[in-house]
Amino acid sequence: MNSGSVDLLSPDDSFLVRSSVVRLRLRAQAELDPLHILDFSDGFLIKFLRARDMDVELSLKLMLNYQRWRRESPEISGCLSPRSVSALLDNGYHGVLPLRDHSGCRVLVYRICRWNPKDWTAIQVFRVSLMTSEVIAMETETQQRGVKVIFDLEGWSFSHALQINPSLARKISSVLVDSFPLKVKAIHLINEPIFFGPVFAMLSPFLPDKIKKRVHMHGFNYHDSLTDFFPTSLLPPEYGGEGPGLEGVCQQWANRLLQSERLLEQIAAHRTGDVTAGNQITGGEEEDEEEPQQEEQEVHHQEEVH
Repeated sequence: MNSGSVDLLSPDDSFLVRSSVVRLRLRAQAELDPLHILDFSDGFLIKFLRARDMDVELSLKLMLNYQRWRRESPEISGCLSPRSVSALLDNGYHGVLPLRDHSGCRVLVYRICRWNPKDWTAIQVFRVSLMTSEVIAMETETQQRGVKVIFDLEGWSFSHALQINPSLARKISSVLVDSFPLKVKAIHLINEPIFFGPVFAMLSPFLPDKIKKRVHMHGFNYHDSLTDFFPTSLLPPEYGGEGPGLEGVCQQWANRLLQSERLLEQIAAHRTGDVTAGNQITGGEEEDEEEPQQEEQEVHHQEEVH
């Protein structure tokens, strides 16, 4: 059977998913582990399969890119300690909204005004994104549905821009495009100043047309346009919504990351990032990393306006 026909919502222990896992494991061992020293877990392989709609060859390519990116970016991937950036987290730089959107996507928020470039380098700030990505990539529904991101660029300055060089821009773009097992469904920019343009121009050559079409620039008058994509019940009051406020959302997510300290350090230290090796599916669906019940709620809303 063509792997592309596998239902993305099939349970982990279904025959279709199991057969794809077996095929990907054999291909990965041939490419990454010819001596069979490593034992890729089912859960690890399923992340890559779901990120590429169960296409084994595309999943293998993504897996190889992920391993290459980790090797080539040790200054980022080698330190995933939330405690090392706890002051940045406590300042409310980043949060994940507690509700999913109408399509089941996680919604991530980043607030540039809470990042002081005198205190934190762009590499340290990007590590926060990688930490969150590793944590939510273990959630079954997030693997299936993907993520959407809101970048609030209020406060963006030349000091921020000077920290983004072409090398870092390429590494950031790689994670968005082809080096991490998450589907990026949409990127929404709000409060973007005119002089943010050069930074986006630096990123743009590394982004395929598919991703470029998913970037939405809302400017300063974003309240009406943002609700074309997200229900008001999901958005925080700061963005014209009726959901929980950003201060509480960011603090809640900071706590979640700090609680994941040991897991993230294990991922950073592991040769492949597969910290669930040996924990194979033996029947029944594998449990996700513990997730607060409220974060699994889904908001139903009208179709997105593009």
